[in-house]
Amino acid sequence: MSNKRRARFFRIVLGNIVMCATVAVLLFLTVTPTGADANTQVDKKPLYVGQSATKVSLMINVYWGTEYIAPMLELLDRYNAKTTFFVGGSWAIKNPDTLKAVHAAGHEIGNHGYYHKDHKKIDAAYNRKEISSAHDAVKDILGIDMNLFAPPSGAFCDATLSVAEQLGYRTVMWTRDTIDWRDHDSALICKRAVKNLKGGDLILMHPTHETVNALEDILKAVAAAGLVVSPVSEVLSADDVV
Repeated sequence: MSNKRRARFFRIVLGNIVMCATVAVLLFLTVTPTGADANTQVDKKPLYVGQSATKVSLMINVYWGTEYIAPMLELLDRYNAKTTFFVGGSWAIKNPDTLKAVHAAGHEIGNHGYYHKDHKKIDAAYNRKEISSAHDAVKDILGIDMNLFAPPSGAFCDATLSVAEQLGYRTVMWTRDTIDWRDHDSALICKRAVKNLKGGDLILMHPTHETVNALEDILKAVAAAGLVVSPVSEVLSADDVV
């Protein structure tokens, strides 16, 4: 091979290497998340327990059971307990007076989506619609901006977490599930709520007849453990954080 042909061959090989390297870099930058996108995919996680050593919360999820909310409010007031009601947007629209009563009693209001959809099975746009529609419904009634989101049935995906954060929400799950929607047994509901109870626990429940019957014993058990029933936002924070 002559020197000219050898030089031309090496120029072609070198050019191909440079081109392939350039394409590889561009593909890497395109598919690899950086900055905020990386955090969105990797760092966003739901909260299952709070940091408080002295407080626990009752996460009362509401789409139905409206008739049981008034007696729950009466018991909570009797024991000077403030907690968080996560409400569905469609429920709020149908029951504005009950929602106002919950808020007026000093309880925190959280977002539970609008139509109780499975957020794991819907895309980002639908997740956004569910969360923002519930937010708007509650704001129209109470004039407040919620910032805690509890996915219906505990179902979520990466899109749920990302959209919730973009809308100013922290996604909250639970530490303890009373399963009161399924098991209509007040003693069992109470046991699930308070056995080995500790500060930071988030206790999931719903407005049911059996839950109302169990609630006083739950409140007594919390006090006996030296703990205080408080809104979720307070339980999520360490006790020394104002």
